[in-house]
Amino acid sequence: MDNYMISISKTESLTAGTVHDSKSKLKVKAFDILRPSIKPRKGEVRFFVTGGQQTLAFETQGYKKHRQILVLQMISRYCMYLGLLEAQIHSTLPLTG
Repeated sequence: MDNYMISISKTESLTAGTVHDSKSKLKVKAFDILRPSIKPRKGEVRFFVTGGQQTLAFETQGYKKHRQILVLQMISRYCMYLGLLEAQIHSTLPLTG
């Protein structure tokens, strides 16, 4: 598995960091799904993760037809960093019920 850099600013929570791939220059931004101010950006890819009581959203930054497996690996690495070992990645927002 490739090495990805995870960056989290001092003002953000752990669930609002960014994963960087130095080879492709692709970034994947994580954010809390409950933030209403987040709107999908045109041309970017979005995934959702559920694990335990948490639901996170991930959106690419600088997506240029990268292979989907790269994006999923980056999300997986971030979930491992957060300790969400049984996280599930979804292509659409899963219904809670």
